[in-house]
Amino acid sequence: MPPSHHPALPPNGVGVLLVNLGTPDAPTPDAVRRYLAEFLSDRRVVELPALVWKPILHGVILRTRPARSAHAYAQVWTDEGSPLAAITAGQAQKLQERLGESVRVDWTMRYGNPSIPAKLRAMKEAGCDRILVAPLYPQYSAATTASVLDRVGDALRTMRWQPALRTLPPYYDDPAYIAALENDITAQLQALDFTPQVLLLSYHGMPERTLHLGDPYHCHCRKTSRLLSERLAARHPGLRLGLRPGLRPGLRIETAFQSRFGRAKWLEPATEAVLAREAKGGTRALAVIAPGFSADCVETLEELAIRGQDVFTTAGGERYATLACLNDRATGMAMLETLVRRELGGWWT
Repeated sequence: MPPSHHPALPPNGVGVLLVNLGTPDAPTPDAVRRYLAEFLSDRRVVELPALVWKPILHGVILRTRPARSAHAYAQVWTDEGSPLAAITAGQAQKLQERLGESVRVDWTMRYGNPSIPAKLRAMKEAGCDRILVAPLYPQYSAATTASVLDRVGDALRTMRWQPALRTLPPYYDDPAYIAALENDITAQLQALDFTPQVLLLSYHGMPERTLHLGDPYHCHCRKTSRLLSERLAARHPGLRLGLRPGLRPGLRIETAFQSRFGRAKWLEPATEAVLAREAKGGTRALAVIAPGFSADCVETLEELAIRGQDVFTTAGGERYATLACLNDRATGMAMLETLVRRELGGWWT
């Protein structure tokens, strides 16, 4: 027992901190400007020299882009606020229910609110001396996963008494993740009122130079697509890549990369280019899903569901559907529980 004059000691405990990319606090130009200023100032995101990038960021981008981005956010904003924040909060709540009260589950954003430093401090003050930081990015990229860990390191530098940390590895090829995608995609396709000819897997884009610099993101995305395609074919024999009896044999699965920005060469093919090419080439029915996103956000709800549909139908397509991300539905939560329980081994059972 410590002496009576000793400061109070918090109980020992285990925490899980889910981390997603980020979102502005409101769908307004001012809020988006604050968010973009933080996001685009991250050297992991934009790797140009500061002397080159800062005049572009503050003199051009933050003067012109916030209004356009605010319009996109306004089209998908909900009564609960940002879809990404609301869904991530739901994931944390449902994971808490699955793990029970012996583990403390919380959530945070890399950019915007709630911040990583604030959440780590709160969890430590609540008695979590061991914390699993779980970036919800299936595929690793320095611009996402590494940036999260950079920010965690920044937070630790301000803490005298640091918790022990573990981090959730990328799970792009994990059988639990591939199975969850296959089951969820199959269910969503079965619920459509049309038969897609093409299933497009759209991942967030990255500058092509990151691939040549050694970032594994492109390879991770391609492996996810390959494993998912193989599982879909294996689980539904008789269809070359069909997803259920009744769907057209030979349903094609294509991979593309969205959210291009700036003039640099990005990973290809570009999602919008594929959508236009498919429609012009005779594809009349198409479904798209973003398997690299753990939760629906402006990139899926506005960029794919609204702008993507416009590109496809303008080019001659007729039927189009954007499938939901795993979000906080049962299939995705079972997968996340499996991954988290595995990483907590030895800390908690």
